[in-house]
Amino acid sequence: MSNPIFERDPADPKRQKINPALKLALELGPLLVFFFGNSRGSWLAEQFPALAAFGGPIFIATALFMAATVLSLAVSWMLTRTLPIMPLVSGVVVITFGALTLWLQDELFIKLKPTIINTMFGGILLVALFGFRKSLLRYVLDSAFNIDEEGWNKLTLRWGVYFLVMAVVNEIVWRNFSTDFWVAFKVWGNAPLAVLFTMAQMPLIMRHSLDEPAEQES
Repeated sequence: MSNPIFERDPADPKRQKINPALKLALELGPLLVFFFGNSRGSWLAEQFPALAAFGGPIFIATALFMAATVLSLAVSWMLTRTLPIMPLVSGVVVITFGALTLWLQDELFIKLKPTIINTMFGGILLVALFGFRKSLLRYVLDSAFNIDEEGWNKLTLRWGVYFLVMAVVNEIVWRNFSTDFWVAFKVWGNAPLAVLFTMAQMPLIMRHSLDEPAEQES
């Protein structure tokens, strides 16, 4: 029987896991590339004249963001021979809206991307939780936390609401501030907020934590 294309269920013993630090690097790497491309776009165009064909710094950053996203998914595939579901969904949106941004030379599309992704993630998590009684968040965080079913359900609810709130925040930021501020917030604001939100969930995680299986004595 052929191996599945998408990552296995967290409860599946055949599911291959990536080191949490590497997983975080694969997820944040494209964002850092995007920030660098926007802040040093003019310099990059001078060093690599082919990049100037994309347009100004935000468009160069968008092209690099798309390339880094594809590379991140490719590395995940090489390590596990499966594609992570949520990064894949995010990648599809990045490629779609990035292509529209470059084709129409309109930065609006790449600015809408976080709104759409956060709305999708929040909606998917909440619909799966209430409609199918399934915690999709386990696909993302199972390597980091070992908690019971009730804990996953509560954590999924909170993250679903968080994603929807961040969709609103993105709309407020890009509509009221400069492009440079929006890019900086996307990289240096979103990540710290996610870390703070995760830390705020630690009491819940501790209450529902499962003991690790005791190692057999030799």
